[in-house]
Amino acid sequence: MNDSRQRKAVVLLSGGMDSAVVVAIAREMGFAVHALSILYGQRHAVELAAARRVAADLGVAEHKVLNLDLRAIGGSALTADIAVPESPSEGIPVTYVPARNTVFLSLALGYAEVIGADDLFVGVNAVDYSGYPDCRPAFVEAFERLANVATRAGVEGHQLRVHAPLMHLGKDEIVREGVRLGVDFAQTVSCYQADEQGLACGRCDACRLRAQGFAEAGVPDPTPYRADAGAAPAR
Repeated sequence: MNDSRQRKAVVLLSGGMDSAVVVAIAREMGFAVHALSILYGQRHAVELAAARRVAADLGVAEHKVLNLDLRAIGGSALTADIAVPESPSEGIPVTYVPARNTVFLSLALGYAEVIGADDLFVGVNAVDYSGYPDCRPAFVEAFERLANVATRAGVEGHQLRVHAPLMHLGKDEIVREGVRLGVDFAQTVSCYQADEQGLACGRCDACRLRAQGFAEAGVPDPTPYRADAGAAPAR
């Protein structure tokens, strides 16, 4: 139940399985969740429809969707005409979107100041996405320090916090936590190449990690795949 006495939190909600679990965690912690989703020109923009479903299903206090055209910058397989890899690669993957989490958390920080929230939640995960520099503990810690020196709220004595509750969890642990919290994973979209109906390719890195998580958790995979995909192979 949301009321004016609840602490508010801004949660970045992509529409994927991780951010859905983070919404549920924030609600369990007693926060009135103000979800923020970004339409940034991503190849898999269908995830925004998933974000709306998740927000409605989990009963957030408010759900905002912002438009931000990162295709104008490009530099990623998600925001430019670069092929999405269908096999693991060394180093930072081409699906890394330059500065994405820095930009998204900055927008969440501005939103938090406006509504009087001292807490931000993000679904970054260093275990599964160690190739992304903005999914590491050092990044989250640095951004929290920035938040407390770069805002009126921080200067006026509010302790701003950036929560990354999935940071050290494996994908199987994230699945189990979502099941415990009643997250309907069938509502979520993770695939980098999902079609307009949200059907997954079963071949990209996001699909492999997701399928592996359900398999290792011993939970049936509710992901709808395209007819030519079959079950995504575990990595």
